[in-house]
Amino acid sequence: MLKSSLRTRRSVLRNSAVGFGNLAFLHLLQQSCPAADPIKETGAVHAAGPLAPRETHFPARAKRVVFLFMKGGPSHVDTFDPKPLLDRDHGKPLPFDLPRVTFAKQGNLLRSPWRFRQHGDSGLPVSELFPNVANHIDDLCILRSLHGTNPAHGGALLKLHTGSDQFVRPSLGSWLTYGLGTENENLPAFVTICPTLAHGGVNNWGAAFLPAHCQGTPIGNASLNARSVGVKHIRNQRIDSRNQRYQLDLIRAMNQDHLESVGANTALEGRLDSFELAYRMQSSMPELQDLTKETAATQRLYGIDDPVTEDFGRQCLMARRFLENGVRFVQVTHSDSEVQWDQHGNLYAGHTKNAAEVDKPIAGFLQDLKSRGLLEDTLVIWGGEFGRTPTAQGNNGRDHNPHGFTMWMAGGGVKGGYAYGATDDYGYYAAENKMHVHDLHATILHLMGLDHRRLTYRYAGRDFRLTDVAGQVADDILA
Repeated sequence: MLKSSLRTRRSVLRNSAVGFGNLAFLHLLQQSCPAADPIKETGAVHAAGPLAPRETHFPARAKRVVFLFMKGGPSHVDTFDPKPLLDRDHGKPLPFDLPRVTFAKQGNLLRSPWRFRQHGDSGLPVSELFPNVANHIDDLCILRSLHGTNPAHGGALLKLHTGSDQFVRPSLGSWLTYGLGTENENLPAFVTICPTLAHGGVNNWGAAFLPAHCQGTPIGNASLNARSVGVKHIRNQRIDSRNQRYQLDLIRAMNQDHLESVGANTALEGRLDSFELAYRMQSSMPELQDLTKETAATQRLYGIDDPVTEDFGRQCLMARRFLENGVRFVQVTHSDSEVQWDQHGNLYAGHTKNAAEVDKPIAGFLQDLKSRGLLEDTLVIWGGEFGRTPTAQGNNGRDHNPHGFTMWMAGGGVKGGYAYGATDDYGYYAAENKMHVHDLHATILHLMGLDHRRLTYRYAGRDFRLTDVAGQVADDILA
């Protein structure tokens, strides 16, 4: 019986050996072939390198994106979503149930300390916190019905930037880089200026399992003054460009021999590509970062002549220079270690300080883009990871609110002077034309000419996408 059983096992192994060999062969093929190209069916050719421009799924309304990120969660009911009933019922209890999970203890309703006034031909209301941005209201598409899933900063930041608040996933900028490449081979496709290192840190601009060239390039971080930030080691003080070229050629030749002997290694290939990009950046990055090339009038437009607005103004002006020179996605972060937009207390002082720092630079940025003909095909996005509650925390603060908040877009194929969606009468929950973060991402990709359902990457045995298995394009905001 034992002998018969052994024969059976041996015969099974012998007869299935071809099958095992086939599995191993398929595995080797998978390792040696690049991941499926999400734009392959359009006939794009990538011989020029991993960052070469790629064709879109359909005609794009925007060519580039800039995200003006307000870390901490600006209050929508104090900025772009006025609530008359909140003023009327100040001090009364919220007339409906709170969410099942809240971040902190909340009290009664708290009216906004700022007045709203209608602006522009559209007559859309803007808080007195943003008098300069209000002058551009006819270019803004106000999204009043955003909602997410996480009331904590870390999870909410990851959700907004990557589409997931639980797992490490590629960021929005990385997905756009993967799908579209860059328009300037001497610059990264994705740059993030003064990003926060907290609440997800590098994961908010990381490529995760996407190819290494999709990673965002940070310029400084939120703890540094924008005057002092720049790409580190952009110049080699010891050897000249010609000898650097000899070194890189030697390194590439040695690693190419290694790759031919062991097979494909995407991590190594990504490092080699990063060496080449860093070498090319030496010729363009120093000039781009030199804001003294800008006229005095332009610097005043961005508020660089004022210590209150100088820091964020420098970031916005640097962003414009990157955008007009072919960078596909630029993020500009307003954050500091003391106040941010996270006013659990001292709402009036905190939001007043923050708005004063960004209002003029943002208005100048919009005006500059428009005057240069860039706003038409540049998608500008403004917002934070969530909003604030209409209920009070303490006597002068608001808690985190991911259930209903406001962001806005401008340019890039969206309707100007238009308000989309609505929260309830007090501003707690998204109520009309609700727009989940997945819907926001699907809409951004659509404006860039990408179908969020087709922009996929196979990893760990399944196809991943920025919007996971959800996401609806907000067609009503398209111009």
